[in-house]
Amino acid sequence: MTDPAPTPSAQPASVVRPDGPWTHRDVAANGARFHIAEAGDGPLVLLVHGFPQFWWTWREQLTALADAGFRAVAVDLRGVGGSDRTPRGYDPANLALDITGVIRSLGEPDAALVGHDLGGYLAWTAAVMRPGLVRRLVVSSMPHPRRWRSAMLADYRQSAASSHIWGFQRPWIPERRLTADDGALVGELIRQWSGPNAPDDKAIETYQRAMCIPSTAHCSVEPYRWLVRSLARPDGVQFYRRMKRPLRVPTLHLHGSLDPVTRTRSAAGSGEYVEAPYRWRLFDGLGHFPHEEDPVAFSSELVNWLKDPEPDR
Repeated sequence: MTDPAPTPSAQPASVVRPDGPWTHRDVAANGARFHIAEAGDGPLVLLVHGFPQFWWTWREQLTALADAGFRAVAVDLRGVGGSDRTPRGYDPANLALDITGVIRSLGEPDAALVGHDLGGYLAWTAAVMRPGLVRRLVVSSMPHPRRWRSAMLADYRQSAASSHIWGFQRPWIPERRLTADDGALVGELIRQWSGPNAPDDKAIETYQRAMCIPSTAHCSVEPYRWLVRSLARPDGVQFYRRMKRPLRVPTLHLHGSLDPVTRTRSAAGSGEYVEAPYRWRLFDGLGHFPHEEDPVAFSSELVNWLKDPEPDR
């Protein structure tokens, strides 16, 4: 006798909670429920995904970190994957408090925080807002928020490279485009933004299916709407003024030399906001998703730096 076909309500769980060498559970933080996948025991390393992905983008790093003696946890951001889709709360300050709230909910005094793309923007923010909870900071494919702001406003090439962010400012149209044809646009973006070693078709199909879970597309673009619309508003001015505060945690900044979304020139120089050991690493031949395009090289760099007692060398 064959198993019955999954019901529509069961399909989202099968996408965002695949079996693997990790365990799934939900934690409460900052007024919402967050899905996490975790593996290993040891010092906590919290992995934060970017757009248009979810926790699963860190599948290779979860196992690599667990094998290296860390407690690796990958979290779905608010509104994405298996986490709550709330009607509001998508500004970077609140999303950063989601991340630090998850650290507390996991019962840990602090974490090494690893963020990619939007997750990197939020990791920078969390390290400024709650420095006592961030032991070390690793950011991939994203400049410091103040560098991002200045590049978007003053560098035409960066503004053009991030044209999707300007496109997200339209109402409803971005959501419809992201979910049309079973999320085909998600696959197009990932392939366009990658270097020669783009994620395979199976991985891309997984991201497309996850984007098609109801309300995910809307929640995924809401942070970008805030980033642009707040540039001249008092709340945005206050946020970027707050981000002037220097970081005092060791920081590893990773970037792909072929990244077409975030120019190397935009990302480089973020160290001016770090008053602690800062290491810049450029991966030749990789695009916007270095942790997926060359997971071995990325994981090796990450693990070696996290284990280095003197990361400024």
